Amino acid sequence: MFAQVALEQVPDQLFTYLVPDELKIRVGQKVRVPWRRTFHAGYVIHLTEESPYRPVVPANGADLFGAVPARGIRAIETIEDPVPYFSEGTIRLLRWLADYYSVGFTLALKSALPSPVRENGSRPKECFIIAPRLPLPPHLPPLTKRLKTLYEDIVRVDGGRMSQLCTEFKTTPVTLRRLAALGYISCERAEIPRNPLAGKRLLQTHAMTLTTTQAQALDAILSATKPILLFGVTGSGKTEVYMQAIAETLKRGESAIVLVPEISLTPQTVGRFAARFGKTVAVLHSALSDGERHDEWHRIRRGEAHVVVGPRSAVFAPVCRLGLIIVDEEHDSGYKQDESPRYSARDVAVVRAAFEGATCVLGSATPSLESWFNATQLGKYRLVRMAERVGGSMLPSVYTIDMREASRPGEPIPIFSQPLLNAMKVRLQRGEQTILFLNRRGYAPTFQCPRCGHVFACRHCSAKLTYHAKDDTLRCHLCGTWQRPPEHCPECGATVFKQIGFGTQRIEQVLRTILPNARVIRMDADSTSRRHSHDELLSAFRAKEADILVGTQMIAKGLDFPNVTLVGILAADRSLNIAYDFRAAERTFQLIAQVSGRAGRGTLPGEVYVQTFQPNHPAIRTAADCAYEAFANEELCERKTAGLPPFCKLACITFVGADERTVAQTAHTIQGKLEACRGLQVSPAEPAPLERKEDLWRWQILVRASASKAIVAACDHVLPRSERVGKAVRTLVDIDAVFLN
Repeated sequence: MFAQVALEQVPDQLFTYLVPDELKIRVGQKVRVPWRRTFHAGYVIHLTEESPYRPVVPANGADLFGAVPARGIRAIETIEDPVPYFSEGTIRLLRWLADYYSVGFTLALKSALPSPVRENGSRPKECFIIAPRLPLPPHLPPLTKRLKTLYEDIVRVDGGRMSQLCTEFKTTPVTLRRLAALGYISCERAEIPRNPLAGKRLLQTHAMTLTTTQAQALDAILSATKPILLFGVTGSGKTEVYMQAIAETLKRGESAIVLVPEISLTPQTVGRFAARFGKTVAVLHSALSDGERHDEWHRIRRGEAHVVVGPRSAVFAPVCRLGLIIVDEEHDSGYKQDESPRYSARDVAVVRAAFEGATCVLGSATPSLESWFNATQLGKYRLVRMAERVGGSMLPSVYTIDMREASRPGEPIPIFSQPLLNAMKVRLQRGEQTILFLNRRGYAPTFQCPRCGHVFACRHCSAKLTYHAKDDTLRCHLCGTWQRPPEHCPECGATVFKQIGFGTQRIEQVLRTILPNARVIRMDADSTSRRHSHDELLSAFRAKEADILVGTQMIAKGLDFPNVTLVGILAADRSLNIAYDFRAAERTFQLIAQVSGRAGRGTLPGEVYVQTFQPNHPAIRTAADCAYEAFANEELCERKTAGLPPFCKLACITFVGADERTVAQTAHTIQGKLEACRGLQVSPAEPAPLERKEDLWRWQILVRASASKAIVAACDHVLPRSERVGKAVRTLVDIDAVFLN
């Protein structure tokens, strides 16, 4: 028998090895194989009885690293783990991912393995476990009074970790080992798994009685023959439907994966599912320590956890007998990987479910237009509606504030309109909570010299520096470069500067001035950089330790706070002004609708104030009216006329290099070759909207076609995958591109 093995060290190639008779090899196992003059770990991808090569096996005692005929096949050395790392269904999925997103198979394989698992440097911790011998063997030597007291204490607590017992009973490891040598206790090494949920107190919850709408949605999921698009308004109880669907999945002996778009949502979501399903829940995300990710992944692989919760990478979790995948907030752009392979976890979830005979549920109050199109026009998905909030609570009242009329003549436009400010004061008096949303962090996005107009920009990127008041720095939000504000303008020598615009830091500062009695929490990428900070901030707000939560898009979705009765959306039209992004209107609608849905989720009615300079824009108008279908129909008509997704497939090809001229020449050359391919619409090569990042120049080509296969075939023909990482210019191919910057 022969095995095709993927080696991490060698991209885009599979190697054939002979399987020795004494090894019982299975697809997906991790093995140790000879490669060149050393050994490497690899993964068995395929087994076959036939090989195109003539097998040559070294004689007994022969040097394995000796000469092997060019057409000979070397043998697998050993199996590193009897439990496969990949199921055959997962391998099929990775082959599809490599072909669909035009990447090498090895790169696709790496995306399914967390780095701590690949690097194998986070073995489970080991410690000594002490256990009393009961009953005691006969004829043991007598104990001193001190040792006898210690032994009785160990019996009372039924043993435990050596370190804990030493602390609790004020003893030493030497004393405990002496007790073990005398035969009174056992002392053995044991692996201690690192559990991210350890120490969290979770009160068990039970299934709730479903409303008629929820029950119909659950029945649709349990009887599904194709993917389900669960279109439910905010607060309609989608999470309870998910949990009861998972409960039925577990009863069948199958497992489930729950995807969330933001790490900030993971603690709350994990808490809900762990309270319902206990130790069978595992969590996978990049904010865990390497050891926790390592242990959780292997716990899933061994079949010890059957419900996995996490962001996009959790779609590859090695669960046993997959029965259900849930993609919550399926519209969110966070499901799109922004580095190669640039996969969409939403689409990968649909394909994985199809390959493994599982059900896929895509849930959202504001579905992506691609999913809506698949459900309402192509019939690929089944549309299930949940149009009412649980408990009879009403959707919040939404008020649009035209900020062009919010200031007096000759005065600057204020950050807060008077209606919103008054509404916040009322909430403080009532003891209710407020959420303020602004999708811009820092203090001021522009730092400018008022005399000559010079704007301070990053020296490494095509981006303005943002002023951060907390540490008095100018920061680039792309590459992370920072500097102190200069004493003099480099253009005119002026010593006074203007901070133009506002971010979440400035909102927090202004609130402390105009509402001095308000307790404010700010939640953005700056305030959540520490481990567990997401959980800590949200827990404090849930415990009513703050009156106002100020945040970026990480607070825009999925959060459920019954005491929040007011939401303020600041600069609601900011995302509309991105000229190169044809999804700008869709993103704006989704943000407004999702943030609005945080208000009035309990028994108290909610209000939303949307501050904008474009109150009549269709995206803002329909979002204020909670009219998703009206927006979707209007936007789809415009997309169809323009020939844009979902009516075509779109790829963005980006060229990156240190020399601008070389990058431009390469882009124009590839443009010409692609234009010669049939069935493609190729845009002219031009500088990317983000022209320079981290000292590298960037050019782009947009390619449209009726099917992704046509784009991938053309790219593979014009620019083979092995040639895309050149010394001068690197080429990035993004199929189904979401980010066009």
